[in-house]
Amino acid sequence: MDPSRIPPRRDDPGGSTVRATLGASPPQTETRRLRDQLGGLRDLLDRVAQSSPARLAVLVFVGVAGLFTLLLWLPWSSHAGRSTTFVDAAFTAASAVTVTGLTVVPTADHWSFTGQLIILVAVQIGGLGTLTMTSLLALAIGRKLGLRSKLVTQNAMNVGRLGEVGSLLRTVAATSIVIEGSLALILTIGFLVAGEPMHTALWHGIFYSVSAFNNGGFTPHSDGLVPYFTDSVHVWLILFPISMGVLIGSLGFPVILVLRQVGWLRFSRWNLNTKVTVVTTLGLMLLGWVLWAGLEWTNPASIGDESPGQKIFNGFFASVMMRSGGFNIVEMADLQPVTLLLTDALMFAGGAPASTGGGIKVTTFAVVVLAILAEARGDQAVLAFHRTIPDGVLRIAISVIAMSATIVLTAVGILLVLTGEPLERVLFEVVSAYATCGLSVGLSGEMGAAGKAVLIVVMFIGRIGTTTVATALALRSSQRLYQYPEERLIIG
Repeated sequence: MDPSRIPPRRDDPGGSTVRATLGASPPQTETRRLRDQLGGLRDLLDRVAQSSPARLAVLVFVGVAGLFTLLLWLPWSSHAGRSTTFVDAAFTAASAVTVTGLTVVPTADHWSFTGQLIILVAVQIGGLGTLTMTSLLALAIGRKLGLRSKLVTQNAMNVGRLGEVGSLLRTVAATSIVIEGSLALILTIGFLVAGEPMHTALWHGIFYSVSAFNNGGFTPHSDGLVPYFTDSVHVWLILFPISMGVLIGSLGFPVILVLRQVGWLRFSRWNLNTKVTVVTTLGLMLLGWVLWAGLEWTNPASIGDESPGQKIFNGFFASVMMRSGGFNIVEMADLQPVTLLLTDALMFAGGAPASTGGGIKVTTFAVVVLAILAEARGDQAVLAFHRTIPDGVLRIAISVIAMSATIVLTAVGILLVLTGEPLERVLFEVVSAYATCGLSVGLSGEMGAAGKAVLIVVMFIGRIGTTTVATALALRSSQRLYQYPEERLIIG
């Protein structure tokens, strides 16, 4: 008898009991089992997201990096048609997903077109954030964001209210398309003027636009951007647009959302986060511009032999890239030690929260500076633009700086033992990795597998954020319902 023709019982409308007894069809059983497994996975993600969105962020980032490691490890990803060593593939994947830009093999010479395309996709996904990218896809197919997506995206993008998540994601998509598309068009024209064929110029325009806006720092040219500094036309059609893409990307999507809604010139109507981010970003850029150009003005190994106009532009370009961009038109190894130290400091400051930049973030730096000024003036509160900054924010800022310094110093100590290199070279490479900047003195490619593994960990912590990692590793969060009496300590 055909099981499908047996009428179902009243308490078993689907007739599943009879069909199971007489033999359910294998495809139906497999489909049901797969559906149950996916449902269990969805429930697990729901529980993780609601208990700790930060922990889910860490797991997803590591998983995505693992996927790109396997893709780059495959033979067709390299020019030679052979598998890249697993350590080098993992390092490149981690550098791309964390939008760092440090390399251990030449991007242009080692990787095939397929390999470079894989790196570019990893940079795009890493720059926007893996969780954000997933949420964007959900919006694109017309499905509202669920609580899980909102929680993880709120955590990844530092959004204050859940209701802002959907609006922010639409801004992320629109901003990325407009900025990267505009950059790609301008850069394609620039590379055409530089004498490249149409298909090559188009590919390089797309590659640099994605790498610049996402602060990736990867370059598909063997000599990087150095050859384009000698011609003023190339400077304005290639180097300047790239620097603007890096600068805008380092502002962060929450800031771009406010600027789009309120207006770029209506400063008084910006919220506090936007004001502090923009002012601190421009201030650090100007400071780095003046100091870098001044320190290298007479250095013949870098810009000492250039014209005054070229020296000034070099200072501007370097100041923008030191914060997180990772592109360079002067070899870092040719800089003076004091300039390397300045670069370390600006890389450590990094970009804005929820941006494609890294570092401790400019708002963290600003809060601590404002607290120092308030203490010097004897003020009881930390003020910024006629607003009081809560004590909790100051504690978080101090914690971020302390944790970041601890991570950097620990990694530096380990690499000093592993490599035996001078302190200034090791410190530069570690700070660049932690700040996801990508500027290098060439040490990454010279390290062994253990040294590269250390930098991979540092890049992940720098990209995901010390506060996210701390939250993800916390076993529980507790709120104390009582308070002990205060007692002052002697400080200083």
